[in-house]
Parts: sequence; structure tokens; C-alpha cells
Amino acid sequence: MKFIKEQIKVARKNDPSLNSIWEVFLSVGFRAIILYKISRFFYIHKRYFLSRYFMERSKRKTGIEIHPGALIGKRLFIDHGTGVIIGQTAVIGDDVVIYHGVTLGGTGKEMGKRHPNIGNNVFIGCGAKILGNINIGDNVKIGANAVVLNDVPSNVTVVGIPGKIVKF
Repeated sequence: MKFIKEQIKVARKNDPSLNSIWEVFLSVGFRAIILYKISRFFYIHKRYFLSRYFMERSKRKTGIEIHPGALIGKRLFIDHGTGVIIGQTAVIGDDVVIYHGVTLGGTGKEMGKRHPNIGNNVFIGCGAKILGNINIGDNVKIGANAVVLNDVPSNVTVVGIPGKIVKF
């Protein structure tokens, strides 16, 4: 219950269009995170069929695909959400904001750990692609449609294809 209350606060803080806590329950990002938690529970307990069932249900209902193997910190906020993909070995820190169309994926060339590690307090703009086993530091802003293929240090802004640091 504490988790749900915290997610409601995060949604209210990050989405000014929400007029009441009841509207939070209609948010696809909120629902996807709740279904991820259920899917993750079954994944950790090696109930892979049930885990996959909830992951697929979430994907169909919300347009957001979060693999139950991904490790997600506290207070993740997914705004608009459609088209968000978070891969199996992705690690996301606390207080991360993700917009629609974002992919935290692999390059297709790696085995084992193949998805990115996202630090704390990171903003990822719509359409951004962060690919491979790379590290994104804390307090990073990744611009819309950026394609990030290399490590990014903390406290910078990254834009473009390929992603380049534009602000320290």
C-alpha cells in the first residue's frame, strides 16, 4: 500500500493535468508500473508463466513493455507512456522520468547483461533510445529522440543522433 501511495504522489507531482488522485488510476504509466510489480513478484519466485502473463497483459492494456527482470528504483514516472520498452537486464535508479516512445534496449550484439543502467534523477525525453550495457549517470537529461550508445557521466544533458553532451 505504501508503494501505491508513493506512486500516486509521484504522478501528481509530475503530471499537472491530473486534477485528482482518482485520475492517477487512469494513467497508463501508473497502471504499467503496478502490473510490473505484480509481474516482478512472480518473476523473482520463478513463476515465469504468470510473470509473462502479467507483462503481456500490461503491454496490451498500456502500450508499455517492462520486462519483469528489469530492476526499477523508487518513484519511476512514465508520462504518456505508449511505446516505452524497458529490457530484461535494465537497471533504473530512483526518481526517473520517462516519456513516450523511449527504449532501454540492447544492441542485439550482447549476451548476458545487455541493457542500460540509468542513474538517479534522470529525465529521458520522448523517443529517446538508450541501447546496450552502458551507464547513464545521476542528474542526466536525455533529449527527445536522442540515440545514446555510450556511457554518460553525471550532471550533463545529451541530445542528438548519436547522443552528444551539450551541457555540463
